[in-house]
Parts: sequence; C-alpha cells; structure tokens
Amino acid sequence: MRVLPIFVAHYHKKVWKWPAAIAVAAIAWGVASIPAVAQPHLPPPRELAPAPSPYPGFWDPKRRPERPDLSRLSQIRFMTETDYPPFNYANQDGHPVGFNVDLARLICDELKITCTIQMRRFDTLVPALNENRGEAVIASIAVNAATRKAVDFTDPYYRVPARFAALKAAATPVLKPEQLEGKKIGVVGGSAHEAYLKALFTEAQPVAYLTADATRDALRRGEVDYVFGDGIALSFWINGTDSGGCCAFAGGPFFESQYFGEGVGIAVKKGNETVRQALNWALFRLWEKGRFTDLWLRYFPVSPF
Repeated sequence: MRVLPIFVAHYHKKVWKWPAAIAVAAIAWGVASIPAVAQPHLPPPRELAPAPSPYPGFWDPKRRPERPDLSRLSQIRFMTETDYPPFNYANQDGHPVGFNVDLARLICDELKITCTIQMRRFDTLVPALNENRGEAVIASIAVNAATRKAVDFTDPYYRVPARFAALKAAATPVLKPEQLEGKKIGVVGGSAHEAYLKALFTEAQPVAYLTADATRDALRRGEVDYVFGDGIALSFWINGTDSGGCCAFAGGPFFESQYFGEGVGIAVKKGNETVRQALNWALFRLWEKGRFTDLWLRYFPVSPF
C-alpha cells in the first residue's frame, strides 16, 4: 500500500491530469483517500500562519547524523516505479526521470558511489527489495505502521501538507480561525481533510464533493469561499492552466500526522542499517548544502509549504 496524493502535475505550463479514481490524500500501499474514521481530538489553532520557508526541511540541524562507514558500500541499486509524475516516470526514450530519480542521483553523488536506477511496477517494488534485487526503493512510499511491517525507512524527506486555497482577492497569507466562521469550504467527502476540517473548524461550513477536481472547479466559479485539500496537488493547480490564475494559498500549512501521515521515506530491506544510515547521512548533507532545496523548487515552482 502506498500513501500519496492525487496530482495535477505541471511542467512549463503543461498540465498532467491524473485519473479521477486516484484519491486525494496520502495513505498506505495503494492510492486512495484516507477515510474519515475516528480521529484524535485536536484543539483548534489560534492562527493559521504561513509556512516559515517555501520548501520542506524536516531535518533538525542539531541532530547531525554521523558519517557512516561506507567501506562496505560500493553501489546502491535504486528501484522506482514507472508512472507517477512528477516524482518518477519514464521519458520519451524510456529512461527514468522525475524528482525521486534526480534525488537518488544526488544521493549517490554525495556518497561518491555508483548508482543505478531501475523502473518496476509499483506492486513489485517491495518484493524485489526483499529478494535483494536492489538496495533501496525511492518511489514516494508513505511511512506508517503498515509499511513499516514490510520494510525499514530513512528519515522522511518530504511530507504532504494540507492547505487552504481561495480566490486571490481573499487569499490572505495569515488566516485566522474566525475568518472561516460561516464560510463554505470545498473538500473531498470522506477524506482526511474533511475529517480534520470538521474536528478543528467547527464554525465553517464544509461542502463535500466527490473529487478534488470538483472542489477546485467550485472555488474557481465562486461556489465556495475556500477549498481545503492536498497542498501539493493544489500547488500544481494554482500554477497550471486549469486554474486560470484565479487562486492562491491562504494560511497554513498543516502537518498533523494523525490525519495527513508521517511523511515519505526511502525504503530499504529490514535490518539493512548500512544502506539506511548512508542514505540518512546523504539526505541531511544535501539539505544542509541547499541542493535538496534547489531540486525541490525546480519541480515545485509554487511551493505547497
């Protein structure tokens, strides 16, 4: 199972549309929405403030990992899936490309070791890893209780935030809870976003739609005051052609793991600490040097954070 959002992916103003059957929020091993099951009660935030930076940085500079012993590590065979743009997919020549692919190459450059990247169907990745056909899977697999039973993970290298979006005239960088009182907020019915909205913003008026596309269309037409959903998908929509330049983020982002997951990590075979620690060290170094940030902003020109 995998936890991942639906995307309206955008490259140089070209819009990629994912099938409507793919659900909105990140979940485990398979793309579907997080059901609105019983969730822990969280007190409403006093203020919905903008992100402190436009890119993810989930590494603590005070917890600098030690450089691992790389003497036994001569190469890393990465595996990824074939069709999940913009994270991993095959280009016109059949070669692997995408954010995860470029990140794997940066990791191997940082470690100064040989790197190979092979593409497989998503459902074959973990079995291949456990059969020693590769050392690592970099395919946007969510870290959660279910996936940790099958594999070990590096530290998360990104998370999928929830965000509000509004028409540009109403898209204030700071969004206070009282501003949402009585406002119509488009959300995908049955999703974790709907559950979070109902739990924390009880004075708002959720308006449930079947798909994320439907919520965004409603916002563009002025049928709702805000939408609340997957921040990465919304970032592509805001920067793409379908939005018509109508909208922008308002307040946020939100990262409550009980609703929106723990993040996305690189998977390694259970017990393979040599590779896991090497990857963790390389990820930290790439973030520390600013190379991770450069890569992120190249793929996500409108940051979801």
